Amino acid sequence: MNMDRKFNNNHKESSSEEDESPHEDEIAWIPWYCNLKGNEFFATVEEDYIQDDFNLTGLSSTVPNYESALGIILDSDPEETLSEDQQESLERSADILYGLIHARYILTSKGLAHMNEKFKNAEFGRCPRVFCQNQPVLPVGLADMQGVDTVKVYCPRCNDIFNPKYRRHSHIDGAYFGTTFPHLLLITYPELAPPKPHQTYVPKIYGFKIHKSARERTLQHQQKVRGHKQ
Repeated sequence: MNMDRKFNNNHKESSSEEDESPHEDEIAWIPWYCNLKGNEFFATVEEDYIQDDFNLTGLSSTVPNYESALGIILDSDPEETLSEDQQESLERSADILYGLIHARYILTSKGLAHMNEKFKNAEFGRCPRVFCQNQPVLPVGLADMQGVDTVKVYCPRCNDIFNPKYRRHSHIDGAYFGTTFPHLLLITYPELAPPKPHQTYVPKIYGFKIHKSARERTLQHQQKVRGHKQ
């Protein structure tokens, strides 16, 4: 289907035909897509899940060229030859459709189990906060509607969110993970929930803690000085 997804299958050897040339196979769209650089956050959605119409309820009215995009994801051969622009448009629709399907899949028992393994391997990155001690993070969306914001990462230790470490993940729509996923995962696997950090950073000047009223007093003093100058 997509020539960019072809690879050489050279694992079979023949003792009688040493010069036998390797033949080409085409990798399925879903594993190809998930293995693209920048798509490491995605789980590999099972085709059985996608082929169940119930799981895709409502998506046909959301994604342009829905049927063709679904055909791309499931590796169905197109009925007609497409121009380069048409192919790019359909690939974009396939991106959106897979992302929205993915958001639903990772809330299922199989999807949670898959994402759990990625979390334990810290495939989503680690919290940049010093006192979280390299706590693995989870992807999260700020909205469940596509096109609102990009994906963030949630730290279950400090209970805060951050931008992903690598810029290659900044293109991913947050709706492809949704607002529920990380919290449902931690409820489903409570043993994964880390203890809250015991340390907090305390600002000091020459070893002394800064009183919370110090800034306000400084501003008041500056205002008085400006008033006298006028």
